[in-house]
Amino acid sequence: MGLNVIREMTIHDYDQMIELWSSIDGLALSEADSRQNIEMYLNRNSRLSYVYEAEGDIVGTILSGHDGRRGYIYHVAVKQEFRKQGIAQRLVDLSMGRLKEEGIDKCHIFVLDDNEAGQQFWSRTGWDKRSGFSVYSKDGAAPQSLEGPER
Repeated sequence: MGLNVIREMTIHDYDQMIELWSSIDGLALSEADSRQNIEMYLNRNSRLSYVYEAEGDIVGTILSGHDGRRGYIYHVAVKQEFRKQGIAQRLVDLSMGRLKEEGIDKCHIFVLDDNEAGQQFWSRTGWDKRSGFSVYSKDGAAPQSLEGPER
């Protein structure tokens, strides 16, 4: 058995990460996952995102950060042949521990409704599925006037 290691994610991992993410059913990618955007995210949220390497190949990832109040986890992914070995849980535990060190006590993850494997993982590992609210998104947030709508 070769060397397996968890280490902090860097932008130099991008090509292997995007290849892994693209291979995972239920993991949606967008412009937010461009190299430039991931680099900005990692710089803003240093020491919170990790990769799992097996003999030098990235086979697991977690992208994690916070806004000062809540933590957010994205792209927890493990290559199919490495699943059921506790890799995802170790990555989550590490990121959650780092978030706690930064004073973040609560964390969210968005899971697509049709991502059955993701739904099962998060439920099985003690995460509560939230209800009672909707998530709204908007691309290219335009600056809004602080004075209210024009009359």
